Amino acid sequence: MSKRVFMFPGQGSQYIGMAKDFYDAYPESKEVFEKASAAAGFSVEQLCFEENEKLNITEYTQICMLAAEAAIYAAVVKEGITCDVTAGLSLGEYGALIASGALTMEDAFKVVRKRGMFMQAAVPEGGAMAAILNLDPSVVADVCKEVQEAGPAADAKAYTLPYVVSVANYNSPVQIVITGREDAVKKASDLCVERGARRAVPLKVSGPFHSALLEGAGKQLGEVLETVTVNDIKVPYLANVNADYVTDSAQVKPLLTAQVSSSVRWQQTLERLLADGADEFVEIGPGSTLTGFVKKLNKDVKTVNIEKLEDLKAYLEA
Repeated sequence: MSKRVFMFPGQGSQYIGMAKDFYDAYPESKEVFEKASAAAGFSVEQLCFEENEKLNITEYTQICMLAAEAAIYAAVVKEGITCDVTAGLSLGEYGALIASGALTMEDAFKVVRKRGMFMQAAVPEGGAMAAILNLDPSVVADVCKEVQEAGPAADAKAYTLPYVVSVANYNSPVQIVITGREDAVKKASDLCVERGARRAVPLKVSGPFHSALLEGAGKQLGEVLETVTVNDIKVPYLANVNADYVTDSAQVKPLLTAQVSSSVRWQQTLERLLADGADEFVEIGPGSTLTGFVKKLNKDVKTVNIEKLEDLKAYLEA
């Protein structure tokens, strides 16, 4: 018996025009954008569909990305497609929470709007992230620990931020993302290359996400989470922080609070799903990053990316 997973991506693959075809074709998808705009206090449709400079700024990216994912998800559900389990990477965990039944769309949008604002404001400058390619995850983690314990160079420029570098995302066996203060990330990146990484790629992000530097944003988010209701979990979902199934709705708020400043264990999440017999992975939202990560682990399972209306039509006809 097939076991289908719905996966929801994080920020980074957003673009002008995402989910516009679903907005035009499905009243249910249009309603999702309207709910997002009501929660945001501005037109999410305008930011997603019309040329602007705000879409790539975290405080706007997050709610726009979640709106696009949720709008596509609404169309998928309308067509009678369901999942047995769900998970999402970073911001995408909120898409999984919607699919699990734990959060209503209205509450998810309310929380994510604040999440983006808190994360943007937490470290306005001086943070960085980098993708380390083709180096054992344990070596990357050891390098981060070594660099952080050694401290900054004697001639380092003055920063208001603590000297921090750690693993942000365990994405796949060949891609680990590190995060922290920019000089610590640069030093760790260089050291990873010295120790065998194919290369280290600086990421175009506006902050050191999933690092200890975001703990304050996590605490603020925790306060917002206390204003929403977490419903019973109807579809099992796996959390980023521990790559484990969340079965008790009381676990959701502390896990989301911790997620902001903790490593995202995406590779471990996929490994758990594969071990538990998942054999169809459906990525819902812009891009195909998560599909690529699945294929790095197992080329034999079925992978589907539903980003465009034509993708959904093809899936329904298959």
